[in-house]
Order: sequence, then structure tokens, then C-alpha cells
Amino acid sequence: MKFTPNKTRTKKVKAGQNVLSASPNCACPTRISRILTAVCQNRGYVLVFTAGVLWGFIGLFIKQMELHGATPMVTSWLRVLFAFVVMLPLCIARTGWRSLRMDRKSLGYCVLLGIVCHGVYNIFYSLAVTLAGVSISAVLLNIAPVFTLLCSALCFGERVSVRKMLAIAVNVIGCILTVTNGQVNTTTFSLAGILFGLGAGFCYALTAIFGRFAAERADPFVMSMYSYFAAAILLFGWARPWSQDITLNGAILFWGLLYALIPTAAAYILYYAGLQQVSESSKVPVIASVETVIAAAIGIFLYQEELGVVSLLGTGMVLVSIGLMNTKNRK
Repeated sequence: MKFTPNKTRTKKVKAGQNVLSASPNCACPTRISRILTAVCQNRGYVLVFTAGVLWGFIGLFIKQMELHGATPMVTSWLRVLFAFVVMLPLCIARTGWRSLRMDRKSLGYCVLLGIVCHGVYNIFYSLAVTLAGVSISAVLLNIAPVFTLLCSALCFGERVSVRKMLAIAVNVIGCILTVTNGQVNTTTFSLAGILFGLGAGFCYALTAIFGRFAAERADPFVMSMYSYFAAAILLFGWARPWSQDITLNGAILFWGLLYALIPTAAAYILYYAGLQQVSESSKVPVIASVETVIAAAIGIFLYQEELGVVSLLGTGMVLVSIGLMNTKNRK
């Protein structure tokens, strides 16, 4: 009697195929493995997304510091100063004094990150709020993804696809609706304020560009440390803390330290580490815009802020734009 092998039992698994996916009874593990695979393949964007989540807590720390007497500019200066103080010993402890060495080109980009993307950005945005108001400044700041798209095309030759432009358009509109609830105060119209607002948005957009250049050869921890040092020097001259009648009490120092640790040092380390692994910088500000959604949620749950229907629509659009930006084109 001739033995015929069972084809079902001897079914071969293709090279590279997950063994779990070869069995029709393993649907749940297959889904999990697919999710884990997708996370690994998009690790850089996941790190950027996580940084955006941490940035969403910025308002919490600012409110606490201002509640105890710190002005907005002093708060911005203490943020980068404390971040530098934290990052310097951390970098040395990780790999020794040699880790602080960096080639001139990478160091230059780190200094630009600090001066332009931390320092000048804070100055421009403060002036925009003063001259043009909060709502108009928020609208202008959220145009940043458009600047990043253009800079990425010029600097890295990234393709500007229809899907990418649609995702950015949805993201910009969503962010604007979230922060303004559809109400923009035009009574404080100022040409100078609008220019400062656009300048702040452009400085923010350059974070993804300068960060990607610096991340090519630099460690994210050391990148952050040098950028904070440059920003601290610039903002010290702008804030002029010696001329202001404030007391650096224990509460300000405590919240300032947490502000430097969580949504500053930790967030930017994740962000720069993510930039080392992304292939398209134009996607970065859209993915990081989850910050807007987290900030809105914190305002609702911690400060009982009312989120209107328009703002809810805006948060939904932000999330849709993030998903749209990460949807691959199907052939």
C-alpha cells in the first residue's frame, strides 16, 4: 500500500514568513505580529510621535511656573538652562568626556538648533502674541508643516505627493481649529505681529531640517545638550532675569526642573533619535502634531476647559492627518 503524505501537514512555510501566520487558527497572534512589525518598520516615526505626546504636557508645566511667579520669558530661559544642566552630566556619565567631542559641521547644526529653533522661535512667538494676539499667533505657528514640506523638498529632494499635501492641509486646518475653536480675533491685526508669527512657524519647521542634518553623525543626547546651551545663552540676554522682580522660589525651581526633564530633555532625545531613522522629514511635524491633541485633553481633564464642537472636529482632523501621512500608497 502506497503512503501518500498529508498535504495539509506538510505545507511548507515560505522563507521569511512568520510561522504563526502559516496557521489559519492563529489570527490574533498574526495581528499582533503585524502590529509589532509595523512599529519596528516605522520606529523613527513612533519616536517622533512619542515626543509629540510629551510636548503635549508643556502647558501643564508653564501654568504651574507662572502660577508661582515666573514670567513667560523667564520660564522659557529656565527650561533650556535646566535641560542643559541635566543633560551635561548625563552625557558624561553615559560615555565619558569623549562623548562631548563633535565635528564642526554637526556642532554647527546643534548650535543652529538651539539659537534658531529654541531661542529665536521663543522670541518671535512672544512678540507675535504681544502684537497680534494669541489666536492669530497660534494660526500662524501651525503653518509650520508647510514650511517643512518645502524645505524637505529643497534640502533632501523629497517627493511632494498629492497624499502628503492632503495630509498637511488637513493637519494645518485641524490644528488651527483645535487651538482657536474657529474664533480668530482680528481686532489686534498687526503686520509686524503676523511676520513674527510666520517667523516662529518657520523656526519651528527648521527643527526637523537642522535636526536631521545633525543626527547624521551626532548622538541625540549630545545634540540636545549643545542646543540647550546655545539657546540658554541667547534667551538669557532676551529674558534679562536680573532686571525682573521675581524670586526663584522652590516651587519655580521644582516645576522648572520637571519642565526641563519631561517635555524638554526626554522629548527632544526621542525626537532626534527618531530623526536619525526617518526617510521623509516632511512627515515629522504632522506626526508630532499629536501634541495639540494631548494639550487639548489635558486642558479638559485637569483644568476643566471647555472644548467646543469646532475644536473637537479639529482634534479629529489632526488624528486623521497623522494616519493619512503614514498610509502607504497601494500599487
